[in-house]
Amino acid sequence: ICRAVAEGGLDDEVDHSIVHTGQHYDPEMSDVFFRELEIPRPSFHLEVGSGAHGEQTGEMMKRLEPIVAAQRPDWLLLYGDTNSTLAGALVGAKLGVPVAHVEAGLRSYNRRMPEEINRIVADHLSNILFCPTATAMRNLASEGLSNRAVLSGDVMYDAALYYRALAESRGGPLSDRWTSKSFALATVHRAESTDDPDKLRAIFAALEQISAECCPVLLPLHPRTRKRLSEASIEVKKVTLIPPVSYLEMLLIESRARFILTDSGGVQKEAYFVRVPCITMRNETEWVETLERGCNVLAGTDTQAILRAVGDAGNAGHWTESYGTGQAGKAILDSLLRGQQLPG
Repeated sequence: ICRAVAEGGLDDEVDHSIVHTGQHYDPEMSDVFFRELEIPRPSFHLEVGSGAHGEQTGEMMKRLEPIVAAQRPDWLLLYGDTNSTLAGALVGAKLGVPVAHVEAGLRSYNRRMPEEINRIVADHLSNILFCPTATAMRNLASEGLSNRAVLSGDVMYDAALYYRALAESRGGPLSDRWTSKSFALATVHRAESTDDPDKLRAIFAALEQISAECCPVLLPLHPRTRKRLSEASIEVKKVTLIPPVSYLEMLLIESRARFILTDSGGVQKEAYFVRVPCITMRNETEWVETLERGCNVLAGTDTQAILRAVGDAGNAGHWTESYGTGQAGKAILDSLLRGQQLPG
C-alpha cells in the first residue's frame, strides 16, 4: 500500500503514517524488512516488546491511544491477525476513528489460536473489511458482515510478485548455495507448535528423518523456537539451522525448495505463490484455497503423518490464481480515498 501511494503519485494527497508497535523487535525480524522492502520508516515506534498476550496488548493500547487521539486519522489501517491488530482495532473503536482491516475474513475455526481471537474481534470492530479471497468474503457473510466487506485481493500476492522479481535480480548467498529442488525448507514458530514439548519433539523427529533419508532440510530458526528447543533438550543433528532470513532471501529459497514444511500461514501462501508443494504442520489452515489439488496438505504434528505427506508431495498441483491479480494495494487505496466508510 505504501508502494501504491508512491506509484500513484499521491504523496501530496495522502498522509500515510506508520506506527510500529514493537511486537516484533529483533532486528532480524523487523528492521531488515523496512530496509529491504523500502517501506518508509515508522513515524511512531511504541517499543512494546514481548510479553504475555494480555500484557502486550494492553501496553500497545496504552501507548497507541494518545497517538490516534492526537492524529485523528481518516482511517486507522490494520493488517493481519497479530496482537498489534487487536490493539489497533480496540483503540480505533473506542475513539470513534474509522478502522479498515486488511486480510479480513480469515477463519481457522480454532479458538485456541490467539490469532483467531484477534482476527474475529478486529473484523467485528472494523468499518471496512478488505478480503483477500472469495472464501474470506463468504466467512464474513456468515457472520453478518457482508455489508462491510470488499474483495480486494491479497496484498501478500502483490508483494510476492514485485519482490520476487527484485530478489531474482539480486540473488543471495543461500539461494546461490542451495541449488533448485535439492533441499526442503522448513519453518516452525507458532506457539501451538513450540510451547508443547511433545509436539515440538514430533515435528523435529520428522524433520531429522527427512534430512537423513530424503533431502537436506534448511530451517531459519525463529528465536522462540531456539529457546523452546533448548528448554526441551531437543537435539538437532541433521537439520541445517540458520538465523532468520530476510524477506527477499526467503522468497528465493522458497522458490528453489523441493517442498516446504511449515506452521506459518504466510509461508503456506508464499509456497502457493511460487508453486512449490507445501506440508502444513497444523490441523487447520486459514488458507483453504491452497489445499486444492494437494498444493498444500494438512499433516498436523504427528511424525508419521508429516512423513507420509512428504511422500505424496510429488503429486501436488496445479496452482491457480486464487489471491487476485497483484493489484490489491491499489484496490484498497482507491477504496479508502473514495471515503468508503460502510455501516458498522
